Amino acid sequence: MSSQWYLYVLLCSDDTFYTGVTTDPKRRLREHNISNRGAKYTNARRPVRMVYCEEHPDQSSAQKAEHAFKKLTRKQKEKIINI
Repeated sequence: MSSQWYLYVLLCSDDTFYTGVTTDPKRRLREHNISNRGAKYTNARRPVRMVYCEEHPDQSSAQKAEHAFKKLTRKQKEKIINI
């Protein structure tokens, strides 16, 4: 079974970033904003908006990209996101 995976970055109301992976970015954004299925981190920092989304062929490559992205400095992340 081959499904598309995505690395996504949310900008939280406190101006921090949250990074994750998913197969459905729109659903995941909804979950972060209005349900208890979002992350505990974003729960307290609503509303959040998606500022970056990148396609990956599988879960493994999306998670590797997430890990690499989280290691970047804020300035480096902003350069990638273009904000």
